[in-house]
Amino acid sequence: MPRVPLCCKFYCMNHLPFYVPAVFVLTTILTVYLFYRASNKNVTLLVIIGVWIIFQSLIAATGFFAVVNIVPPRLMILIALPLIGIAALFFTRRGKRFIDSFDIKALTILHTIRIAIEVVLFWLFINKTMPQLMTFEGRNFDLLSGISAPLVYYFGFVKRNLAAKQILAWNFICLAILLFTVINAILSAPTPFQKFGFDQPGIAVLYFPFVWLPGIVVPLVILSHLITIRTLRKEVREKNMLSSSLIAKQVA
Repeated sequence: MPRVPLCCKFYCMNHLPFYVPAVFVLTTILTVYLFYRASNKNVTLLVIIGVWIIFQSLIAATGFFAVVNIVPPRLMILIALPLIGIAALFFTRRGKRFIDSFDIKALTILHTIRIAIEVVLFWLFINKTMPQLMTFEGRNFDLLSGISAPLVYYFGFVKRNLAAKQILAWNFICLAILLFTVINAILSAPTPFQKFGFDQPGIAVLYFPFVWLPGIVVPLVILSHLITIRTLRKEVREKNMLSSSLIAKQVA
């Protein structure tokens, strides 16, 4: 089966400055830790994430994801399995109880890791393992989400100057930005579906440790948004019901 050329693999894995994978690994660890804290330190969750990290890392080390030009692309496994897990959380009673226990303030802080991810993506672009469109110089606006996250946390949860609807809107906007970025990433990876970045495709995500980007970091960020949106929507509905009840009593 066709693979990404060995010269690309060698360049990707051995010619990157040491700080690029180092910063990415630390950022991934921080992402997992912040999500773990937001779950009220659920050990079972941490074990599941740890097993998934080890599993995809071992597979990536064999060059499994470097096999391209097949349908479906093997890279899609890293995206599909976490999405199935996310769906299970939102469509089962046990899953709903679990996600309702999360601290959305901590989940908001988690989005600050997107700043470091954008820096890593830019470094990968400089080292010719990621297309420019996947950076803040291209079509990737995710840096705005990372920069605004601490502001939303401070003014929304510390000072309480932002209403739940405003925080909800921020989550919807940042989720849309992320999904737009993910679509561009899929279409610029060296697969049969590639539409962009032919001169410099996103080959980094085919290899360890950068497989963690589609396999760990992005799913946790998406899940953080979805959990927060669910929680805030419930809060807005409850406030609306309370307001309607008070108005009804006053009229009566």
